[in-house]
Amino acid sequence: MEKRVRAARGAIFAENTKESIQEKAVKLFNAVVEKNGVQADDVVSLHWTLTKDLDAMNPATALRLGNSAIESSGIPLFCSQEAFIQGGRPKVIRMMLTAYMDHKPLHVFLDGAEALRPDIAK
Repeated sequence: MEKRVRAARGAIFAENTKESIQEKAVKLFNAVVEKNGVQADDVVSLHWTLTKDLDAMNPATALRLGNSAIESSGIPLFCSQEAFIQGGRPKVIRMMLTAYMDHKPLHVFLDGAEALRPDIAK
C-alpha cells in the first residue's frame, strides 16, 4: 500500500482532573502512535475532542506538558468540545491523528472506551 494521508481514531475515559486528563491524553496518543508505527515527521495534525463534563484541562495542552517531543515537533494540535448528544457517554476524550501511513489505520479505544465503537475497537 502506498503512503498517503490517513486518520487513526482513538478514545479513552478520564476523570475531570488535570492529572487524569493529562495521563489519559498521553496514554491514548502513545498507544495510537505505537500501534500505527507513526513517526513525528509523518504527522499532519492531531484533533482532540472531549465531552462537556471534562473542563479541568485541554488534552492538547496536556499532551504538550506530558510529552516534550510534541512541543518541539511543531505538530499542530487542536481541541474542541464534543457535540452534546442526549444519552451520550460522559467523561470521554477522543482523538483523530492525521498522518502519512502506508497501511489501513488501526484505531485505539482504551480503559472502557471500547464500548463506544465495538465495531472498530480491537
